[in-house]
Amino acid sequence: MIIPPHMLSPEALHRVIEAFVTREGTDDGEHAIPLATKVSQVRQQLDLGTAVIVYDQETESYTRQPSCRRTVHRE
Repeated sequence: MIIPPHMLSPEALHRVIEAFVTREGTDDGEHAIPLATKVSQVRQQLDLGTAVIVYDQETESYTRQPSCRRTVHRE
């Protein structure tokens, strides 16, 4: 089930996003990326519609998945 970000309180959305980025591991290459930066990047993906929050009722867990929607970058 896709959960629109606006359906969560700001605090709940922040906690869900933090859970995504901390689960993804810490292999950032040579330079560590701060948690706040990762959270901001995921929030931007959700805001742009390039990623969605998916809730699995069976496992009672949330995941972030790419959406079918693509943004158009104009120059």
